[in-house]
Amino acid sequence: MLDTTPLTRAVDHFADRLRAAPQSRLQRSAAAEALALARELARRAQLIEDPSAEPREMPDAGMFAAADQITVAGHDLAIVLNDSQQLDEAVALVEEAQKRAGV
Repeated sequence: MLDTTPLTRAVDHFADRLRAAPQSRLQRSAAAEALALARELARRAQLIEDPSAEPREMPDAGMFAAADQITVAGHDLAIVLNDSQQLDEAVALVEEAQKRAGV
């Protein structure tokens, strides 16, 4: 069984930083960056679960939901990951998105 703790820690850290960020930071770019990340994580999870199905796009639930969206998408992906390369790629995505978000 693959230990996905690095992914869940990275996602939880980013989500915590978003929750602590001022509204102005969320409005500038952090929430949009988080939504893009949540959509990508959700897309990857769906493709692993059912490669033949067209992935559904996560809706935009607003800037104050961005932290929850990356948490849900990241934890969903962690459940279905089955190799360390996928894990490493997902962790890198989260870390890069957090840097771009500036939180």
